[in-house]
Amino acid sequence: MKKRVLSLILVMAMVFTLAACGGGGETAKTEAAKTEAAKTEAAKTEAEKTDDVSEEKTEAPAASGDLISVGIVNNPPSESGYREANVNNFEEVFSKENGYDADTYYSLKNDEQLNAAQQFVTQGVDYLLISAAETTGWESVLKDAQEAGIEVFLFDRMIDCDDSLYQAAVVSDMAKEGDTAVEWLLDQDLDEYNIVHIQGAMGSDAQIGRTGALDAQFEAGTMNKVVQQTATWDEAEAKKIVESVINSGEPFNVIYAENDGMARGAVAALDEAGITHGVDGDVIIMGFDCNTWALEELLAGNWNYDGQCSPFQASVIDEMIKKLENGETLSDKIVISEERGFDATTITQEDIDNFGL
Repeated sequence: MKKRVLSLILVMAMVFTLAACGGGGETAKTEAAKTEAAKTEAAKTEAEKTDDVSEEKTEAPAASGDLISVGIVNNPPSESGYREANVNNFEEVFSKENGYDADTYYSLKNDEQLNAAQQFVTQGVDYLLISAAETTGWESVLKDAQEAGIEVFLFDRMIDCDDSLYQAAVVSDMAKEGDTAVEWLLDQDLDEYNIVHIQGAMGSDAQIGRTGALDAQFEAGTMNKVVQQTATWDEAEAKKIVESVINSGEPFNVIYAENDGMARGAVAALDEAGITHGVDGDVIIMGFDCNTWALEELLAGNWNYDGQCSPFQASVIDEMIKKLENGETLSDKIVISEERGFDATTITQEDIDNFGL
């Protein structure tokens, strides 16, 4: 009996033990399932977040891709009043509001401009716009641009290269500017022409063009070269050149400065020395660019002549680019800005209002 009771107790104990073990296994499975579900949900949430970020990253380039990328190589606005107007014109036209993603590099040094142009080519811009500090040295980078399928536009100044290397040029005729100025000077019918010639940055298209006509007169013997020296477009340097001539005692009666700023520097030296200038003065003053303040000097009779040089090429290039984007071809390879010279004896306030920069 005792053995049977003991056996029964043992059997019951085993049943409870097995039941307990079975219950623990189900609990473990349930907890594992919950954990796995949580991991799955977390992974799903993370994937959704990743998809959202991916969509955001895709949308941003699509928006910027609608803009036309342009690399602009120009001279700095500090160069002159002309250049400031030119820079402002390009910033206004080649803006995001007008459909462009434009980046501009400024330098008066040709090698720095060349490096910047090469970087724009490497960057893969759609269009490359150049106002070169010097006319030479550009063929290699222009060939690289051509091979990369980048359209090149020249503005303000020409470059010495094959015209197949650029799409179009919107420029001033610098040689004509010089010719017009020298023709005006010859028309003054002076007994003698003793010229102080203050040049711009050597090798630039503007310097070459404005110097050429005067050099022809020096070579012909119709005019006397007192001094011919570059001030690199700088007003203070021009003042120093004229001060040096005054101190030398050599007579002169014409100052031919290749931009308005240098003419102003020259006049400052005359004023300090008590030398009269302008209409009925001892020295004829000639400048270029037609800044508003320079034309006002003409109207006041303090200067004699100012040659126009238009800085507004951006809108013409914008129209050309839009035509190319629409699959059209350009009819003009070179577009020359219409320009003129102004004489102190005939200039009007209306001229200043219409043409002053």
